[in-house]
Amino acid sequence: MARGTSIAVLTYVGFDGISTLSEEVENPRRNILLATVFTCLFTGLFSGLQIYAGQLVWPYGKPFPDIDTAYVYVAGKAGGQVLLQLVNFTLLVAGVGSGLGAQLAASRLLYGMGRDNAIPKKFFGVLDERTRTPRNNVLFTGALALVGAYLLSYQLGAEMMNFGAFIAFIGVNLAALVHYSVRGHDHRLVSWLPPVAGSMICFFIWLHLRWPAMVLGTVWLTAGVLYGARKKTEFRTDYDDPVQLP
Repeated sequence: MARGTSIAVLTYVGFDGISTLSEEVENPRRNILLATVFTCLFTGLFSGLQIYAGQLVWPYGKPFPDIDTAYVYVAGKAGGQVLLQLVNFTLLVAGVGSGLGAQLAASRLLYGMGRDNAIPKKFFGVLDERTRTPRNNVLFTGALALVGAYLLSYQLGAEMMNFGAFIAFIGVNLAALVHYSVRGHDHRLVSWLPPVAGSMICFFIWLHLRWPAMVLGTVWLTAGVLYGARKKTEFRTDYDDPVQLP
């Protein structure tokens, strides 16, 4: 189940990164919303069609030579070596593009956190004077990706990402519940049932991640919580200090 949910979530993870580009587009209030919704619809529709076509081609019960590149073998079954190599090359190009997009979104997210002094501002909250891009964050995320490529398997990397992704998805659903049903006093079934159901489904899948991802994710989450608590304590201390008048 863990491997299946990893692939399923990987299909959708990334659409939320569009929101980090709100400073890069015109009329972000409208365009970011439309881009996010259309990306989800496009991804869901075409992923469903691909999976349906693949199960029609591949014999029922026959294992794949490599589950991580299963669709390449489906293409080879349908169109021979030519289509297999073409799909393999397409996935390679798509992987590079997806990685670059994720790096861009992560770099901008780190810049926003650094600019707000949630993480060290001197490193993360700096823009390059010439290109006006968060150069330090681009190099930092690139270095992490390079190290992870050598140390982590594809499945473990995907599950570690899903550890945080499912927590974020649960948080988004609970935030919608609080906004509409708790603070907005909208107690209709259509208002509270979807976020509650979404939170429960995400929590159920999150519990079924493999133990290595749960351990590493918990360590990373604990480190983040402790760092956030320390920053919050420092902020309160600075805020409570009396102003020294001349």
